[in-house]
Amino acid sequence: MRHPIFRNVWIFSLISNFGGLIQSVGASWMMSSIGSPIMVALVQASTALPFMLLSLVAGAVADRFDRRLVMVWAQSFMLVVSALLAYVAWMHWTTPALLLVFTSLIGIGTVFNSPSWQVSVGDMVPRDELPGAISLNSMGFNIARAFGPAVGGAIVAAAGTSIAFGVNAISYIGLIFVLLRWRPVRAPKTIADEKLGAAISAGLRYVAMSPDICVVLLRGGAFGIAGASVSALMPLIARDLVGGGALTFGLLLGAFGAGAVGGALLNVRLRSRWSAETLVIGSTVGYALATFALGFGPPLSVTMALLAITGGGWVLMLSTFNVTVQMSAPRWVVARAVAVYQMLTFGGMAAGAWLWGSIAADRGVAIALIVSGIATSLTALLGLKWRLPQPEGLNLDPLMPHHAVDVALDIESRSGLITISIEYQIDERDVSEFLKIMADRRRIRRRDGARQWTLLRDLSDTNLWIEQYRTPTWNDYLRHMRRITQADATIPARVRALHRGNAPPRIQRMVERQPGSLPFVARGALGELSDPMTDPTRAN
Repeated sequence: MRHPIFRNVWIFSLISNFGGLIQSVGASWMMSSIGSPIMVALVQASTALPFMLLSLVAGAVADRFDRRLVMVWAQSFMLVVSALLAYVAWMHWTTPALLLVFTSLIGIGTVFNSPSWQVSVGDMVPRDELPGAISLNSMGFNIARAFGPAVGGAIVAAAGTSIAFGVNAISYIGLIFVLLRWRPVRAPKTIADEKLGAAISAGLRYVAMSPDICVVLLRGGAFGIAGASVSALMPLIARDLVGGGALTFGLLLGAFGAGAVGGALLNVRLRSRWSAETLVIGSTVGYALATFALGFGPPLSVTMALLAITGGGWVLMLSTFNVTVQMSAPRWVVARAVAVYQMLTFGGMAAGAWLWGSIAADRGVAIALIVSGIATSLTALLGLKWRLPQPEGLNLDPLMPHHAVDVALDIESRSGLITISIEYQIDERDVSEFLKIMADRRRIRRRDGARQWTLLRDLSDTNLWIEQYRTPTWNDYLRHMRRITQADATIPARVRALHRGNAPPRIQRMVERQPGSLPFVARGALGELSDPMTDPTRAN
């Protein structure tokens, strides 16, 4: 909080989150009055579904454009949509389908704002303070969750849903103003940005070839599906199991949020004592047991206590996943990595909301919660095989941030294809170790944008090995080299330790040229023509 820009954005994000929770209470309670149990669950799904469909695009936008402006546009879009929803509700034109459309549009604004805001935290605070800053983000949202729903329930009960929607529209104004005044320092760009489609492909490739991030995606997606019942069915818990109205619904959401605030406050302390895996397993078991107990319809006070447990487990798990993803990806791709994580986790929540809503419609809310609790407990078993990584010690700064190459040709940024060959001299006794290292080398090369990676062995000189790969253009090659991180440096160091040549490994960088462009050269008194490809005197 001693960093002014983080403090200011956090405060006004808290206000915006208050408005969003008030809007959510209004939308959920309105749907419980005009729609079926499935439609009530789809209010949650309509907010989560855009994360599944658009997160990757939003992440690429956040990595490619000015994140501050992305947030300004997203907040402004949500302000306009919320104002329109307030007007439609005021005029009594709302239908279940129309309400889902508006909540989906607000979800779209949220999905474009979310990766830019989360990744911008790394521009506001040092890396060693990032886990605490992310926990404060979670705490800010859940402070709003603790009190916003109760306020929202009171507003809905006293003044109606249209006023709740109008309050949400007003809540965006302060954050937009703060973001417009922020002038972050940007490093000068020496390489042109990738096109949006290429940026999306690069993000997917990086995540798919990063085993640590893939573990988080698996665990987050599984929890999203299994644990979505509590949030999705909260209005029905208030109405059917507790027998209350809009104010009770707000109290239940407040209890969930209060537990989440407690989890966020304890997060840094718990992370200092326990590993990420232990923290997630403990949170999962606590969340699952509380969900299971909710299915038996306890009194209001007990229900609120159980929801506080689920709220604490929820924020501890999701913030741990988020921190792990952000600290496992370098800055050039971190927004896309976070976006893929959100896509799968919130996509799982959307699917889970539909699943548990369907079960609630057919078998009742109690059965849906009991089965969800059992399913959530089973996700803890994933940790037996896929343990969460500990990325805190990784140095993901670029190894060669200003990589430059002296070339004899007049080459342009779009010239290509570019072929890179690296020659190694490896003793026979070191071949097995060399091949193991080169397996990691291949993954890192391809993860950072290399194509057609191959490893060749000379048939005549058995000690000669050639690593070869391509990039589409010279710009892509420079971008590829600047993506190599300090943490990746151990791989080339291990390869060089096995290299037995008198000189360092020989590197050749070649640009593809079409044979048809080679000229025929005239020679001799009779004007005889020779082809440089066949005439040994002209071959060079």
